[in-house]
Amino acid sequence: MPDSKIRKKSLAPIVWVSIIASVLTISIKSAAYYATGSVGFLSDAMESFINLAAGIVAFAMLSIAARPPDKEHPFGHDKAEYFSSLIEGILIVIAAIGISYAAINRIYHPQQLSELNIGMLLALSATLINFITARILLFYGRKHNSITLEADSQHLMTDVWTTVGIICGIFLVKLTNWQILDPLMAIAVALSILYTGGKLIIRSIDGLMDTKVAEKELIRIRQILDQFIDKDINYHALYTRQSASKRFISFHLLVPGDYTVNKAHEFTKTIENELTKEFAYSDIFIHLEPIDDPDSFDDFLNENHKIKSNVS
Repeated sequence: MPDSKIRKKSLAPIVWVSIIASVLTISIKSAAYYATGSVGFLSDAMESFINLAAGIVAFAMLSIAARPPDKEHPFGHDKAEYFSSLIEGILIVIAAIGISYAAINRIYHPQQLSELNIGMLLALSATLINFITARILLFYGRKHNSITLEADSQHLMTDVWTTVGIICGIFLVKLTNWQILDPLMAIAVALSILYTGGKLIIRSIDGLMDTKVAEKELIRIRQILDQFIDKDINYHALYTRQSASKRFISFHLLVPGDYTVNKAHEFTKTIENELTKEFAYSDIFIHLEPIDDPDSFDDFLNENHKIKSNVS
């Protein structure tokens, strides 16, 4: 089984890509704001500051998650990734509130915009940086099943759409000279990223509450276990838990009562190998029970002897 500590440490340079991108985009978007006076570009720069803070938090949480199990945390520190994505979701919500405040203030205190072409060009370059960085983070996040990298990717993509929306607003201001379009577009973008932040918070809290693995993964686990079922072997009491990138799989395995300890152990190793081929970074717990003992069937449906799997 691959070592999760080594895997998480290897993700640290990817987080640095996000941090460096945030520093670059802060500089570029701040220049766009000073050149144009647009509240849209100001809110965009504010969000990049949030991106920088989120990247630093992501780096810290991945470092904690990479720590091996210890006396106080025998199941490891993987859940630190959920704290990272939760903080990131909260930061996104804060950014949305800040953008809305700045936009509403500009409605009541309008200001003539200037140097719009320069501002849009700078904003486009910042958007390109964020888009490339977001795709890199998403690729490695999905590859390594890291909610931290996926959250950071989603955050950067909200920044991309924020900038695109603001550029559209600035372009409309340039065409119509309606200055109010600038703050109105900023408010619309704020509502959009508020929705994204809310989803991220809900997903993070769900992870902290020990949710089961994804339904398609659960189906695949059952398919693998079903390969070993015959008249003398069965399983029940299947429980799963997702902890960031790590999965926990637990079930009772029913084998003939005359199996030796060594034979039963070898059989469980075969099943573990099949599961870990499909689900790397998983902890698998198998409780052996004799199939010829009536007490072993507590979790079975009596009427048709089908398996009743309890999934948490």
